[in-house]
Amino acid sequence: MSQALLTRLSHALEDAEENGTYKHLKSIEGPIGAEIQLEGRKHISLLSSNDYLGLANHPVVVEAARDALLKYGASTASVRFICGTQDIHQKLETSLAELHGTEASLTYSSCWSANTGLFAAICGEGDVILSDELNHASLIDGIRATAKSVVRKVYKHSDMSDLERQLKEHQTAPVRLIVTDGVFSMEGDIAPLDKIVELATQYDALVILDDSHGLGVLGETGRGVAEHFGVMNKIDIFTGTLGKALAAGTGGFVAGPKAITETLIQKSRPHLFSNALPPSVAAAGCKSIELLREHPEWAKELQEKALWFRNHLRSLGLNPLDGDSAIVPVILGETATAIRIAKAMLEKGVFVTGFGFPVVPEGEARLRFQISHAHEKSRLLYAAESLKTCLS
Repeated sequence: MSQALLTRLSHALEDAEENGTYKHLKSIEGPIGAEIQLEGRKHISLLSSNDYLGLANHPVVVEAARDALLKYGASTASVRFICGTQDIHQKLETSLAELHGTEASLTYSSCWSANTGLFAAICGEGDVILSDELNHASLIDGIRATAKSVVRKVYKHSDMSDLERQLKEHQTAPVRLIVTDGVFSMEGDIAPLDKIVELATQYDALVILDDSHGLGVLGETGRGVAEHFGVMNKIDIFTGTLGKALAAGTGGFVAGPKAITETLIQKSRPHLFSNALPPSVAAAGCKSIELLREHPEWAKELQEKALWFRNHLRSLGLNPLDGDSAIVPVILGETATAIRIAKAMLEKGVFVTGFGFPVVPEGEARLRFQISHAHEKSRLLYAAESLKTCLS
């Protein structure tokens, strides 16, 4: 066996370790929550999780998953169209459709699978996809997977003039799709969805919204960025995840017209060739949606905490990026700097991740704080002051 590949990879890993950009995985010895036990260390504040509503270890959600595990077993052991659909999957899809106000929904093993399986299945010759330049990698890869006859274009981040220019340019296309994240995960800002909907209406385009970081966080009742802008009934297709605010552990979905979801059942490769969600995950997702609908005030309380944290960072002379989401990034510059400061924060008992190239551009490495409904303000206060100390 040739060692050339392994030698090359080993040298690259050694270089990453030497220049301070190596990503070391950390072992958590217990459940996810506002406080965790990390590698034998207790009382670590976790500000790097997508558990926006604090449901990942909620006893009611865990109980629902456990009960489903006992009732349905550990696995479907098959893809959906062969023998992998159980009634708990159908219940979850009905709940997701009702939550988004759509005709139907379809679950996938992850939102990555949903996004990479959507576009190739529904787009035809000459269709035009217009994608925000900061969209998630799963959207980018899903769009790349379309046929060569599909026109793929990128518009400048949240730039409505550039989007309109391209809509005008492609007015004769059979179908025009505008694709955007709701919350941009590395920036923490939200798409100007009200303006996107106006342009879509004017130029007869469809809007596809991945609201993975907005669902459960934004809007009066936590239904996301579309609710925040009052355009829930103007979004043609939603995609999202069960692994963030809904805290089911994994899984993703597409919600929209039944013609879309039925087409995906017939043609979407990640759906056709991946096992269905474990029933315990589907049950946990159902329970999390139920809790969100019973407690719409949780989203508003989370929004208030995130705003307070941003303002407190500013009061300390730090400069978080603007935004209304629960993602609060602080730009530090070089990748090695972000990783070094994240390590120093961990020594102070605060787990927050440093992001650098290639996840974000060179020179824009950052710490990304993620606020949860489960965080007490005292914990957020300590995190902010710890960052101030680490940067001094």
